[in-house]
Amino acid sequence: MKREKSFFGELFNHNETYLALVLIVFSMAVTAVNPVFFTLDNFADLVKNSTGTAILAIGVFIVLLSGGTDVSCTAVAISAEYIAARFLIATGINNIFAAFSIAIAVGIILGAVNAVFVSIFKIPVLIATLGTSSLFHGALLQFVGTKSLNVGDLPQCFKDFGNLNIIQWRLPDGTPYGLSVFFAILLALLLLTWFILRFTMIGRGIYALGGNPEAAKRTGFNLHKIQFFIYCYAGFLAGIMGIIHISLINYGNPMYLVGTELIVIAAVVLGGTRITGGTGTLTGTMLGVAMIMILQKNLVLIGLSSYWQDFFVGLIIVIGVTITNVQNKIKIRKKSGPALGV
Repeated sequence: MKREKSFFGELFNHNETYLALVLIVFSMAVTAVNPVFFTLDNFADLVKNSTGTAILAIGVFIVLLSGGTDVSCTAVAISAEYIAARFLIATGINNIFAAFSIAIAVGIILGAVNAVFVSIFKIPVLIATLGTSSLFHGALLQFVGTKSLNVGDLPQCFKDFGNLNIIQWRLPDGTPYGLSVFFAILLALLLLTWFILRFTMIGRGIYALGGNPEAAKRTGFNLHKIQFFIYCYAGFLAGIMGIIHISLINYGNPMYLVGTELIVIAAVVLGGTRITGGTGTLTGTMLGVAMIMILQKNLVLIGLSSYWQDFFVGLIIVIGVTITNVQNKIKIRKKSGPALGV
């Protein structure tokens, strides 16, 4: 009995448990309004459409975990996406692996620029990435171009990759459907990130940096190395997201994505990652992404205007930060125990 109580007590100590319950209740409410929501094909669509945001959220999660807030992630993603697409068009190359290689290289380079400002020049992360977001996007528009790339302009490899499934089935009317290869990529990146955070010194250093930079430095962690890894890894993820994004919509526009970074940050914060760093989980981040994406796609179904989206994103950030802070205070009080009377 004690063991059972202990299990449930521990379970409800985690932000992820409450978020999962809210997600289930909200999904049931949407299904009651529109039964089509709870179908296999709709689930496959939701996974496919949310994969890009989920991959970008992993990068934002790593940065938040280290005590920073990266608002340049979308500018890095669109820069990587657009440069890769323009390069393939200009050279006549029709290879998705070449597209990923170029986008990842661009993402890592731009991530390293962020790391220089944060690690070497000691600029606060929010200010540094706010500046580099405009810098990267402005440079993209000025030096690479502003032309939109229609479906007819794009190499066939983007279209083929966007339609590639790892599991396929047919709907009752004979329409082919499937679970996108995007999901396999997301799963691989989640496992890679989990391994880094759980089993490597850099992963431990990221948590230490977010918890207390001075203590981490005194412990012997190389903060410069860790910070360069963090922002280069976030750039690596943004590059992958860029190729997934253009393959999903079959359209390239250098004005896309920039301005949507708050949605990604909201998802990570909603997942329980402390905005001051040191605490957070990948499970919570993915639940946060799922909640945000379901909310985005189904506001109209529950009778609300799509204009409510910004309101809910802001509300989620405020509530998420408040809940996390309250939980941390409760944990601190439990650890310190009751005050001794005089």
